[in-house]
Amino acid sequence: MTVFPPIPLAEWADTKETVHRFLQVVGKLRLANAPRRNHWWHIPFHLTGRGLTTRPMGFDPVFAVDLDLVDHRLEVAVADGRRASFPLPGLSVAGFYRQLLDTLSALGLPATVELPVPFDLADRTPFAEDEHHASYDPAMVTRYWVVLGQVAQVLDEFAGRSYAKTSPVHHFWHTFDLAVTRFSDRRVEQPDTVDPVTREAYSHEVISAGFWFGDAQVAEPAFYSYTAPEPAGLAEEPLRPAAARWIDSRGAHLALLPYDEVRTAADPRGVVLDFLESAYAAGARRAGWDLGALRCPTAPEPR
Repeated sequence: MTVFPPIPLAEWADTKETVHRFLQVVGKLRLANAPRRNHWWHIPFHLTGRGLTTRPMGFDPVFAVDLDLVDHRLEVAVADGRRASFPLPGLSVAGFYRQLLDTLSALGLPATVELPVPFDLADRTPFAEDEHHASYDPAMVTRYWVVLGQVAQVLDEFAGRSYAKTSPVHHFWHTFDLAVTRFSDRRVEQPDTVDPVTREAYSHEVISAGFWFGDAQVAEPAFYSYTAPEPAGLAEEPLRPAAARWIDSRGAHLALLPYDEVRTAADPRGVVLDFLESAYAAGARRAGWDLGALRCPTAPEPR
């Protein structure tokens, strides 16, 4: 398997929009049935050897929903040994939504999705009515999972270099990105107008790193990093490699490294790690974090 295989957005944009909504349906199920964790750590998907999992949720009984992105099936597994599954290709969002709720009901599991509309997407057609998102290219979906797995390994290595409080590497269903976040111990005072999702996610200073597959703002897959709240002068800090740059993103600055610049490099993994280190050091220096105290002994010296 090629390291960081090509996954241009244009080749699977319609499939990505459909799969994104599949994940939002399952993610909202997870949100309703999982114990709450700080910073929303209870809601993202984690990777498996074949795709994605909600992890166990519920209580009586405990159950999990997995998406097998090799054989392209959704599977519901109950702690008492019962299982049920259905294929993913050929389903619209509405068809997927109905099939999932019917499968859960047949197993005696919670089959209600609160606010059954997409979160933070331009097209907010309710899941039960969405027949137009129905594209599913199995080869590209498997490619998406392969890329997730390879990127996750690099993010895990980066995460292990710091003693800072650090999130798991997880796949957020609302933004469709893979992310890992380091936190300082400094609380962030937020105005009353801040929405509950943002308030909880950014309760403390963070430096986050991750990968997304492209969107309307940046129409190509890319690695990224940001510091929040953004310290003064952040975008004046140098980034590595030369292809990395700061871009404006919703009134703040995002460090960006295009995926295609990485996958054609002699040492793709090393290039990503160098980018993540440079972006982290930029944010940490400007925000006044103690880089030396937070560095694990096996991590490279910040530069």
